Amino acid sequence: MKLIQSTKFWIMATMVSLIGYAVSCTKNDQVIIPDNSGNTSTTLVSVKTTTAPTIDGTIDAVWANATKLSFTPTVPDPGNGLFTGYNGEQYPATLRSMYDANNIYFLLEVTDANKSVVVAPWYFNPSLNTAGKTGWAKEPSSKTLDVNGVMTRDGWGEDKFAMLWNIDNSTPKFAAQTCYASCHVFTPFLDYSAVLNPTPTATAPVMNSNANNGNHYTNGQNEKIDMWWGRLGFITKDASLNQMDDNYQDWAGGPTYSSVTGGSANGRHVDGIVPDGTFSTTWPYRPNYTVTPANQGEFGNTQNLKLDGTGASVAVPLWVIPNTASTSGFLLASDTLSSGSAKKVMAVSSAGVLTLSNGATIDPNVGTAYQRTGDPVTGPTAANYIPAYIGLPLIGGRADINAAAVYTGTGWVIEYKRALKTGDVLKQDIDFSSLQDQVFGVAFWNKSNNQHGINPNLTLTFAK
Repeated sequence: MKLIQSTKFWIMATMVSLIGYAVSCTKNDQVIIPDNSGNTSTTLVSVKTTTAPTIDGTIDAVWANATKLSFTPTVPDPGNGLFTGYNGEQYPATLRSMYDANNIYFLLEVTDANKSVVVAPWYFNPSLNTAGKTGWAKEPSSKTLDVNGVMTRDGWGEDKFAMLWNIDNSTPKFAAQTCYASCHVFTPFLDYSAVLNPTPTATAPVMNSNANNGNHYTNGQNEKIDMWWGRLGFITKDASLNQMDDNYQDWAGGPTYSSVTGGSANGRHVDGIVPDGTFSTTWPYRPNYTVTPANQGEFGNTQNLKLDGTGASVAVPLWVIPNTASTSGFLLASDTLSSGSAKKVMAVSSAGVLTLSNGATIDPNVGTAYQRTGDPVTGPTAANYIPAYIGLPLIGGRADINAAAVYTGTGWVIEYKRALKTGDVLKQDIDFSSLQDQVFGVAFWNKSNNQHGINPNLTLTFAK
């Protein structure tokens, strides 16, 4: 409290805000890559239907009544290395829409030569199994590049897609910038954390060259953006997971907390949580949010155990379906029940041997089932890789959007629907019930973590 009350703190905090705001890079400093595919229309017409399509990833005959909007999400170059290895990649797509008295429906088709539904899977690398460490590791979720920009390992991210909408026209920049209205990419900034922490360790700030960083948050306290987030590995794993994750973006406390931290402020949240009125106890004292209900969505299949029970603490899988070739990036929560096929990892030896809850063991040094084989740069991961995530159905406000997807061999067919007006009372969802035009943007991730193609400045209009 003495620190917060001191004149020194407020002077320096003001300097941080001004300097951070000055060096932050937003959409105004970026260049939107134009669509060079020859497409001229940016308007998606949603046609009225009396026959609702079945949301199963199969194109029903009724979709022939809806006009396709052709567009090409393209990976931009923000100029700071954030999307290095993916810059300029294009993902041709078409989008159709219909609506009835209760719901709006979308059909998205994306050209994609490879089905990628496995994200950062566990495998065993004998060369990493040195003293005090374990050979259990995860594949990188994006391409790994050397200092010359040459790929040393392909990414093991998940195919994903998203849509952004302006809630109640609350975000003024969204009309002209859509996706970029909340996209903040940062240049080097003065870091005051060591000066302003409760026990300062320095007397002067340092220049932090946090170059390849960025995040989404809006530019005003009352501005909110609806974000529909679809993980195709999650959606296609099981019928119980046929959902997009309904998220929203907000101010994240404003530039006092966001512009000075190199982009680490995060204005993206799942529906249902709100600021709780408190702030973190460490610099830069960001707002805290309420906690989303547990046991939904995806959570990491990882834990820390001590080698041989007493040695160094290492990260290993939490659950594993033993001696089984894997085909998905997710386990189901039902797999972990007493009647399920997954067994809990109870111990790990210094040789990497896992002991399971049923007393059985997995020795990854015997054979290569749990090890990479083939080309070390673009080759497959282990045949018996262990999924890095466990999936559970979404609930509450996060579960507003039903979705299903099918990979055809050349791309994705994705169907999804949402109520024209949800039960949202927190201003976290777009309201279509007035049938007014809505601007929007679409993004697509191709086997990557955060690097994605963007198509901003699209408009949804309703044929009445």
